[in-house]
Amino acid sequence: MRPVLALVVALMLAGPAFAVQPDEVLKDPSLEKRAREISAGLRCLVCQNQSIDDSDAQLAKDLRLLVRERLVAGDTNDEVENFLVQRYGEFVLLKPAFGAHTVLLWLTPALVLILGGIGAYTAMRRRPKPATASLDEEERKALENLLRRDQGA
Repeated sequence: MRPVLALVVALMLAGPAFAVQPDEVLKDPSLEKRAREISAGLRCLVCQNQSIDDSDAQLAKDLRLLVRERLVAGDTNDEVENFLVQRYGEFVLLKPAFGAHTVLLWLTPALVLILGGIGAYTAMRRRPKPATASLDEEERKALENLLRRDQGA
C-alpha cells in the first residue's frame, strides 16, 4: 500500500513540471511565473488541444522560448499575447476573446442547449395521450359475472 501511495504522491508533485525543459526556465522567478501564466493560455499549434506549457512538440518549445524572450525584452503579458496573435492568429489562444467575430463560438453551446430543451419540450407536448380503454357491454357483463363469482366463493 505504501509504495502505491508514494507513487501517487510523486505523480501529483510532478504535475507542475509540465513540458518545460530546464534550459528554458528563466532565472528570475517572477518572469518565469509570468511566462508560465502566458504559456498556459496559448494553444500548441501541433497538438491543438494542449497548451504550449503542456506540449512536448518542437513548435511548442519554440513558442515557450519566444514568450520568455519577449518577457526578458520588457514586454507586458498583453504585449506578448498580442504579438503571438498577430503572428499566428487568434487560434493560438486557448480562450479567444469575446467579440463580434467570436460571438458564434461563445454562444453556440448555449444555443444548442436552449434549442434542445425547446425540442424536447415540444416533443413531450405532442406525444399522444394514452387512450383510456373502455369496456363494451359484453365485456362489462363478463367482468360483473367474474366479480360476483369471486365474491360468492
